[in-house]
Amino acid sequence: MIRPLTILLTLLLSGCLAAQRPPRLSSPDENADGSYTFRYYAPDADTVLLHGEFLAAPQIMDRDADGVWTATVADIEPDIYPYFFEQDGVQLADPNNTHVFANERFKRSIVEVRGDGAQVHSLQDVPHGQVRYEYYPSATLDTTRRMLVYTPPGFEMNGNQRYPVLYLIHGGSDTEETWYQVGRANFIADNLIAAGQAEPMLIVMPYGNVRPAPMADFTRDVIDDIIPYIEANFPVVGDAEHRAVAGFSVGGGQTLNIGLMNTDKFAYVCSYAPWTRTEEFQRNFGDWEPDAAAINENLRLFTLSVGTDDFLYESVLQNIADFRAEGIELETHITDGGHTWMNCKKYLATTLRQIFQPAR
Repeated sequence: MIRPLTILLTLLLSGCLAAQRPPRLSSPDENADGSYTFRYYAPDADTVLLHGEFLAAPQIMDRDADGVWTATVADIEPDIYPYFFEQDGVQLADPNNTHVFANERFKRSIVEVRGDGAQVHSLQDVPHGQVRYEYYPSATLDTTRRMLVYTPPGFEMNGNQRYPVLYLIHGGSDTEETWYQVGRANFIADNLIAAGQAEPMLIVMPYGNVRPAPMADFTRDVIDDIIPYIEANFPVVGDAEHRAVAGFSVGGGQTLNIGLMNTDKFAYVCSYAPWTRTEEFQRNFGDWEPDAAAINENLRLFTLSVGTDDFLYESVLQNIADFRAEGIELETHITDGGHTWMNCKKYLATTLRQIFQPAR
């Protein structure tokens, strides 16, 4: 027999839980007119702001009687954007959005503004490759580490085809998942391969942060641990002509350290808005006396990319001038925009169209 006191306690507890449980909200939502509405529940907040890289300035959100804060934004250029809420000075990801920016320092949510036409990073009706999580032993760092590996459509582990490899490095506080979840490297590759604009390839996305160890240890990890693991476990071509390295920000600086110091191992070096204020970069390039002729002969492609609003714009221009002063041949990709993953997707799409192309 259920005692009346038990029933009363159950009802009271259920009522308390219901009172504490926030309402179910959908955020963000695309509206019929192409605008996007963001919602956040905070009945005790004094102010809530919406921050996003689609906004010129934070937008004040409006509160209803139930404590739900709302903001609607129109005329957003189609792309993928990070955004967050600021509640009384505290920054928060959108609790109603499962798409989270992969980063170790800050927490953002992601909204994809689709627009009318298909974007190079969009999910399209084309054959798709796979992204797998791989764990490899790093003798350099004396630990087991994780990386992501994209394999192209039609890939067979035990098939006859052997593939080139792009080693793709994230930014300083990002993770091995950022190029996948935010940069959409897999969809960009799928779409370009389907259009005949890129060669089928593997894209290896390692975890580039090795703190508190010296950042230079990541170079050794790539050369001594990651490349040997990939070449022992995947059907790839193991020579410089079929290896490329690219990266963004801190990963762009790592790309220069890894690629230009090992042109016998990489024929393609593509650096996106590189952060070069590191001990490793100064040690490698501070008093550099390169054999420019040998480097130019080894590299089929060397590119530096940056946006005119990037806080590293002047620094990258100096890098370009310094390399050219040493006689190193390189291409530049200068865009508008800043130090953003919106630009990263553009840089990657350009790179994938250039690397591993048959000699013309």
